[in-house]
Amino acid sequence: MIKVVYISDFFVDKVSGGAEIYDDNLINLFTQDGIKVVKFVTTEFNEKHFNLYKKMGFHFIISNFIHMPVSVLRIFRDNPGSYSIMEHDHKYIRSRDPSKFKDFIVPSEYIVNRTLYANAKNIFAQSKLHAEVIQKNLKINNIINLGMSLWSEQQLQIILENCDNDKKNDMAILQSSNPTKNTQAAIKYCESKNLSYTLIPSMQYKDYISELSKHKTYFYLPKVLETFNRVIVEARMLGCEISTTKLNGCLSEDWFPQKKGKSLIEFATEQRQVVYQKIVSAIQRNKEPHKDNKQSDITVILNAYRRPYNLKMQIQAIREQSVPPKEIWLWINQHEDNEHFDFSELDVDKIFHNNHNWKFYGRFAGALLADTEYVAIYDDDTVPGSRWHENCVNTMSTHEGILGSAGIILKSDRYINHDRCGWPTKNSEVTEVDLVGHAWFFKRDWLRYLWQEKPVTWDNGEDIQFGFMAKIYGNIPTYCPPHPIDQPELHGSILGNELGIDSKATSTNSSISHQQFFSERDECVRKGLQKGWKTVNNIKADKK
Repeated sequence: MIKVVYISDFFVDKVSGGAEIYDDNLINLFTQDGIKVVKFVTTEFNEKHFNLYKKMGFHFIISNFIHMPVSVLRIFRDNPGSYSIMEHDHKYIRSRDPSKFKDFIVPSEYIVNRTLYANAKNIFAQSKLHAEVIQKNLKINNIINLGMSLWSEQQLQIILENCDNDKKNDMAILQSSNPTKNTQAAIKYCESKNLSYTLIPSMQYKDYISELSKHKTYFYLPKVLETFNRVIVEARMLGCEISTTKLNGCLSEDWFPQKKGKSLIEFATEQRQVVYQKIVSAIQRNKEPHKDNKQSDITVILNAYRRPYNLKMQIQAIREQSVPPKEIWLWINQHEDNEHFDFSELDVDKIFHNNHNWKFYGRFAGALLADTEYVAIYDDDTVPGSRWHENCVNTMSTHEGILGSAGIILKSDRYINHDRCGWPTKNSEVTEVDLVGHAWFFKRDWLRYLWQEKPVTWDNGEDIQFGFMAKIYGNIPTYCPPHPIDQPELHGSILGNELGIDSKATSTNSSISHQQFFSERDECVRKGLQKGWKTVNNIKADKK
């Protein structure tokens, strides 16, 4: 017998919305079946509760979670299969509304909580349309369409008692202050067409059903895509006509056009147990569909120096990758610009907090501790598109090598004389380069080439050193994956110009002369060429 911890922003004793009513009916069905249920509001649930109830064998069901702290969401996300999500809207989208986009396909930059959904044992959708929209946007295989909302026996009895009531030839409009319900637009439409209408204010369920049953038509113009819409089905049970748009999930169900009045009441009564058993069976089954959606074998390492204010944006972009990392680590180099920054609030898994500035090489030293196949390292001015990791993994399958978002093809033995590739030039195909920067993606085992010899200088050129050492000692090339101009989600950096060109950039740092910075890089290039670095343009080492 399963045991359940049910977590939501609100329960029906505080808010009587459709989600809360549904959750209450499901919890009552659990209880009637002898299943132990413990309820938590999101703001009161923490890691201590998770560890305690997980140890006791409880399964967690997360309903609405807008108020859940990020630290708690991280706990669930990092424990795949321990929880299911009872999805009542679209919390994987920033606006929670896919209806503004063609075919309900949301641009990837608007997707949030991707890993949380992918790692859930089940995503319970309210309707066929709801499930399809989730799948199209998240491309995960753990979605279960419940296909019907839940009403209690008492609620269905109230509906049955009112389904034969005489009806006035007018429109019933629910009066709601919620802008997504679009009450004013419905009123305006009726008045423009000289249609008679009645506003139904908030009231007790029995009174609301009685009032709704007295009108020939229920009129509703939703502003967003409704995942199911209980009121439409209640109105149809009461024998009302429905005047609405296609933005209602219940209309996508095969049974909707076929059933009305008492036959729909009977069907909803039967479906109480059908829906309940779907949920119980999905929680109990041994198969874990989340395993095909789990994080890839990637450790991400971020760097904090003079731009700690970029970290939250970077972390969110990395967490929402279509191929998310196993962990995110943060390497902090000492600088007065970050000494008062609260790094403990960041959604990262491990932190290297140094009392020294290890400059460019430090993060690559930290990467040696990674226990994943791949490592992805980001400069502090680099925010990737949502499919950058996916782009890198796909590129690895055809062009195995060190990958990066900004590539350099040398044209002489001086660094400053080069062509660029990647996000600055938007290459449409995989392009071989001599070195990459801004964002690296490589096999963890290749780090041994970077550390095989002492660098030319500790102050500069880690990108050059990695490029030529891997090529010389491992015959490992370097590439820029495709950066199509019309697909920024594939890019390794989407805000390079906005974030990277400022007074804090090392290349423009007033404490280091521009001439010195590039002179050091020229020396790194020459050292690589002298060692036998075979560049894209077959540049030879200067014999001087």
